[in-house]
Amino acid sequence: MARFLSMAMNMLVALLLAVPGTAMAKESPHNDTWTGGVRMIPIHTPNGDFRVWTKRVGHNPRIKLLLLHGGPGATHEYFEAMDSWLPGAGIEYYYYDQLGSAYSDQPGNMAPFLSIDHYVEEVEQVRKALGLDSSNFYLLGHSWGGLLAMEYALKYQKNLKGLVISNMMSSIPAYNRYAHDVLMPKMDQKALKEILALEAARKFDDSRYEELLQPFYEQHILRKPSAQWPEPVLRSFAHINKKVYVPMQGPSEMGASGILEHWDRTDDLAKITVPTLVIAGRYDTMDPAFMKMMSKKLPHGRYLEGPNSGHMAMYDDQPLYMNGLIKFLKDVDRAGH
Repeated sequence: MARFLSMAMNMLVALLLAVPGTAMAKESPHNDTWTGGVRMIPIHTPNGDFRVWTKRVGHNPRIKLLLLHGGPGATHEYFEAMDSWLPGAGIEYYYYDQLGSAYSDQPGNMAPFLSIDHYVEEVEQVRKALGLDSSNFYLLGHSWGGLLAMEYALKYQKNLKGLVISNMMSSIPAYNRYAHDVLMPKMDQKALKEILALEAARKFDDSRYEELLQPFYEQHILRKPSAQWPEPVLRSFAHINKKVYVPMQGPSEMGASGILEHWDRTDDLAKITVPTLVIAGRYDTMDPAFMKMMSKKLPHGRYLEGPNSGHMAMYDDQPLYMNGLIKFLKDVDRAGH
């Protein structure tokens, strides 16, 4: 009887090893299987060593998409809508919280790290740790993440297969002009006057300030009543690290006034030669006409505009956004093979 049971167990083991997806199947080519795809990646800086959080979803040796969140100082969490679309399309993708963001290390003194140069080098260290290269590495940056993606491409595009700039202009001065000349005149002028008075008094944490801005958010950030905003968006916004956001973006929601205030790479877009998709929203805080112009300056640029979208186009026009993203990734993959 014991000999029979031993033979039966050996046969069962052999069967399990032959069937993909079973508990005893061949181990994943990744070294993050037992953590559910999560890795804390060491980041080396002139001001010390830290760790940043990443999570892999899916497996595709040819299409690996790294997601750069906005803020600065927000989190990967609002990207969780990707889970409803990318796995079914066979896309491998990586969530990633930048240094100072909720899931990653948050140094007590963020000042030494608040520069574009720091975050570009951080992305490069993450890329190396994840084993991404020009045969499979796609980078998607949304909002501030889009700025960071452009900067990364301008320095390290040799490592990229494709780039996605989502809801971000290549010029902060142009963004500020659009806010002042186009968006602000369309606001309730009585409310705007009070908003500007609160800003002048530096009362950015006043509950009245947020209350007055709510209609602006619902018109230009995510175009639904805030009570209906998706939970991942609310969670991500609640986790914004103001020690990152305020110095870099500035405290005002009426434009940028921080470290990034004078950033402009429009004249350098022609240097980004990898296939690039620019995604915009018709009602975005960023000028859609400007973003369309960007796509034409890029040597291999494409443009996708959500007709009902604000800044969070991945929610406002989700099928258009996700299907357009998937099509771009697969088009570039086919062209390279």
